[in-house]
Amino acid sequence: MKKSQPISESRWNRSMSTLVATEVPESRSLSGFRLAMLLPGAMVTFLLILFALGLVLFLAFRGNDGSLLGVGLTVENFTTVATDPLYWTVTLRSLVIAGLVTLATVVTAYPVAYYLAFHAGRRRGLLLFLVTLPFWTSYLLRVFAWKIVLAYNGVLNSALIESGIWSEPTLAFLNTPAAVVVTLAHAYAPFAILPIYVALDTIPKSLLEAASDLGARPFTAFRRVVLPNSMPGVLAAALVVFVPTVGDYVTPAMVGGPASTMIGTLIQSQFGKANDWPFGAALSVCVMLVILLVVLVARGADRRFGSRT
Repeated sequence: MKKSQPISESRWNRSMSTLVATEVPESRSLSGFRLAMLLPGAMVTFLLILFALGLVLFLAFRGNDGSLLGVGLTVENFTTVATDPLYWTVTLRSLVIAGLVTLATVVTAYPVAYYLAFHAGRRRGLLLFLVTLPFWTSYLLRVFAWKIVLAYNGVLNSALIESGIWSEPTLAFLNTPAAVVVTLAHAYAPFAILPIYVALDTIPKSLLEAASDLGARPFTAFRRVVLPNSMPGVLAAALVVFVPTVGDYVTPAMVGGPASTMIGTLIQSQFGKANDWPFGAALSVCVMLVILLVVLVARGADRRFGSRT
């Protein structure tokens, strides 16, 4: 058997230098590729998020002189927000409506997500497609559809009259806080179903089998195994629904009345008819701080429930 010849030191050095020379250009090209891939996202983040937030913060401390960027530096806008009870009332109403929407959406979305995760079988793909189907239509069209349903001569009043329950149409459906809650809950239902479904789908089936082997009944297995392990998805769904509904102004303007005015409506009026961009920016900053507080609370709850799963 022929013995292998030992590699000389000079030959070893040449081989290592060749290897290093080939690896350096590859690593540089890989770094350049990664930079090229990150650049569009970084530009979008800077221009559409960070720059916009910075502009809002800048405007919030400006005085209103009718110009776009205001004049001087002042805290009068925040003083007005803090001392005027109107803005406290509207903010509290916005939080209550957003909370009711979140509760209604999560409660109705959980059974749908549970069925998709554990009982859909071969129909899961089709049902997921139907869940995401509302994304194919405009948000405004969905709000208009609910306005037609709840109107004085709308579908709901007509159905109640035809069935003999009522003798004449009523104004109790449209231009009410309940109409805002129902419309928003329907609009954001897919945003709640998908996170809950993902959390349920990742639960190992062996946990349910183990619970059944230990004598747990279906409801007990759901309460002790499924629900705790799905809470991160529930909290994510609640957060995804709550954050945008707090500042929504389209739905209250279309299906809500004066009693349904939310903080987003006031902010929109400041940037629109009132032409007071600095005060509108100050209102926006205050709403962002409230939402940030809610996010921090939800994050703490997520960590607590996550440590138990």
